[in-house]
Amino acid sequence: MSITVDGATRLYFIVGDPIAQVRSPGGMSAAFAARGHNALVVPVHVTPRDLEAFVRNASHARNLDGMIVTVPHKFACHALCAQSTARANFLGAVNIMRRLPDGGWLGEMLDGPGFVGGVRSQGGEPRGARALLIGAGGAGSAIALELIESGVAELAVHDEDVARRGALIARLRTLGKAPVIAGSANPAGFNLIAHATPAGMKPTDPMPIDIAQLSPDAFLGCVITAPAISPVVAAARAKGCRTSVGGDMYQAEQDIMLAFLLGT
Repeated sequence: MSITVDGATRLYFIVGDPIAQVRSPGGMSAAFAARGHNALVVPVHVTPRDLEAFVRNASHARNLDGMIVTVPHKFACHALCAQSTARANFLGAVNIMRRLPDGGWLGEMLDGPGFVGGVRSQGGEPRGARALLIGAGGAGSAIALELIESGVAELAVHDEDVARRGALIARLRTLGKAPVIAGSANPAGFNLIAHATPAGMKPTDPMPIDIAQLSPDAFLGCVITAPAISPVVAAARAKGCRTSVGGDMYQAEQDIMLAFLLGT
């Protein structure tokens, strides 16, 4: 599929720190082209210190129609949106922003549907599962909400930031759906594990769960896209577990993101 770049090309940024690991620019640009939309997705490396000024100044570019938001900007970008969806407001985070007619931004959080879609694409099913979530950050919070909405029997949340973990648990309990409890890095007794931290992007990162306690019957889903097979996924596969990877999540999320950015 040929990607056109000319004076009429509409721009979309993907902002993060770091940014080299993202897969969205090429895939999203090709997906726009496949739909006959002259658009280009450009990666932009922005530090947390510079984020607010960057978004404010980028808003002056009238051919900039949207932004995809990745680590660590999902909470901060929610505060920079003039409007957000009910899901994004519940989580206090966004991973995608669309330009409003008045020049402001509409934010949405699609990591949860993307993750669950990736799990299901590889034969996993949240409904009725005892689920353990590792990581209560922007992506983890969205995945937690989607797991609850997808009908898990119980959700345990583990995060080294105890205050962040507690805040997410308290928020999810207000839904009055599945029981939500504090978890640990021990996956024993869980049949669905959701890994939503950056642990594994660097070779020196520690394993995010106690692999020795992982049941071969469990399903492990991971959000990491680089490396394509993260260490925790490789270890889970060695135990005989079914898995989904960050690439599966991205593929499931891409169509939803396109629909949001195009306002369809």
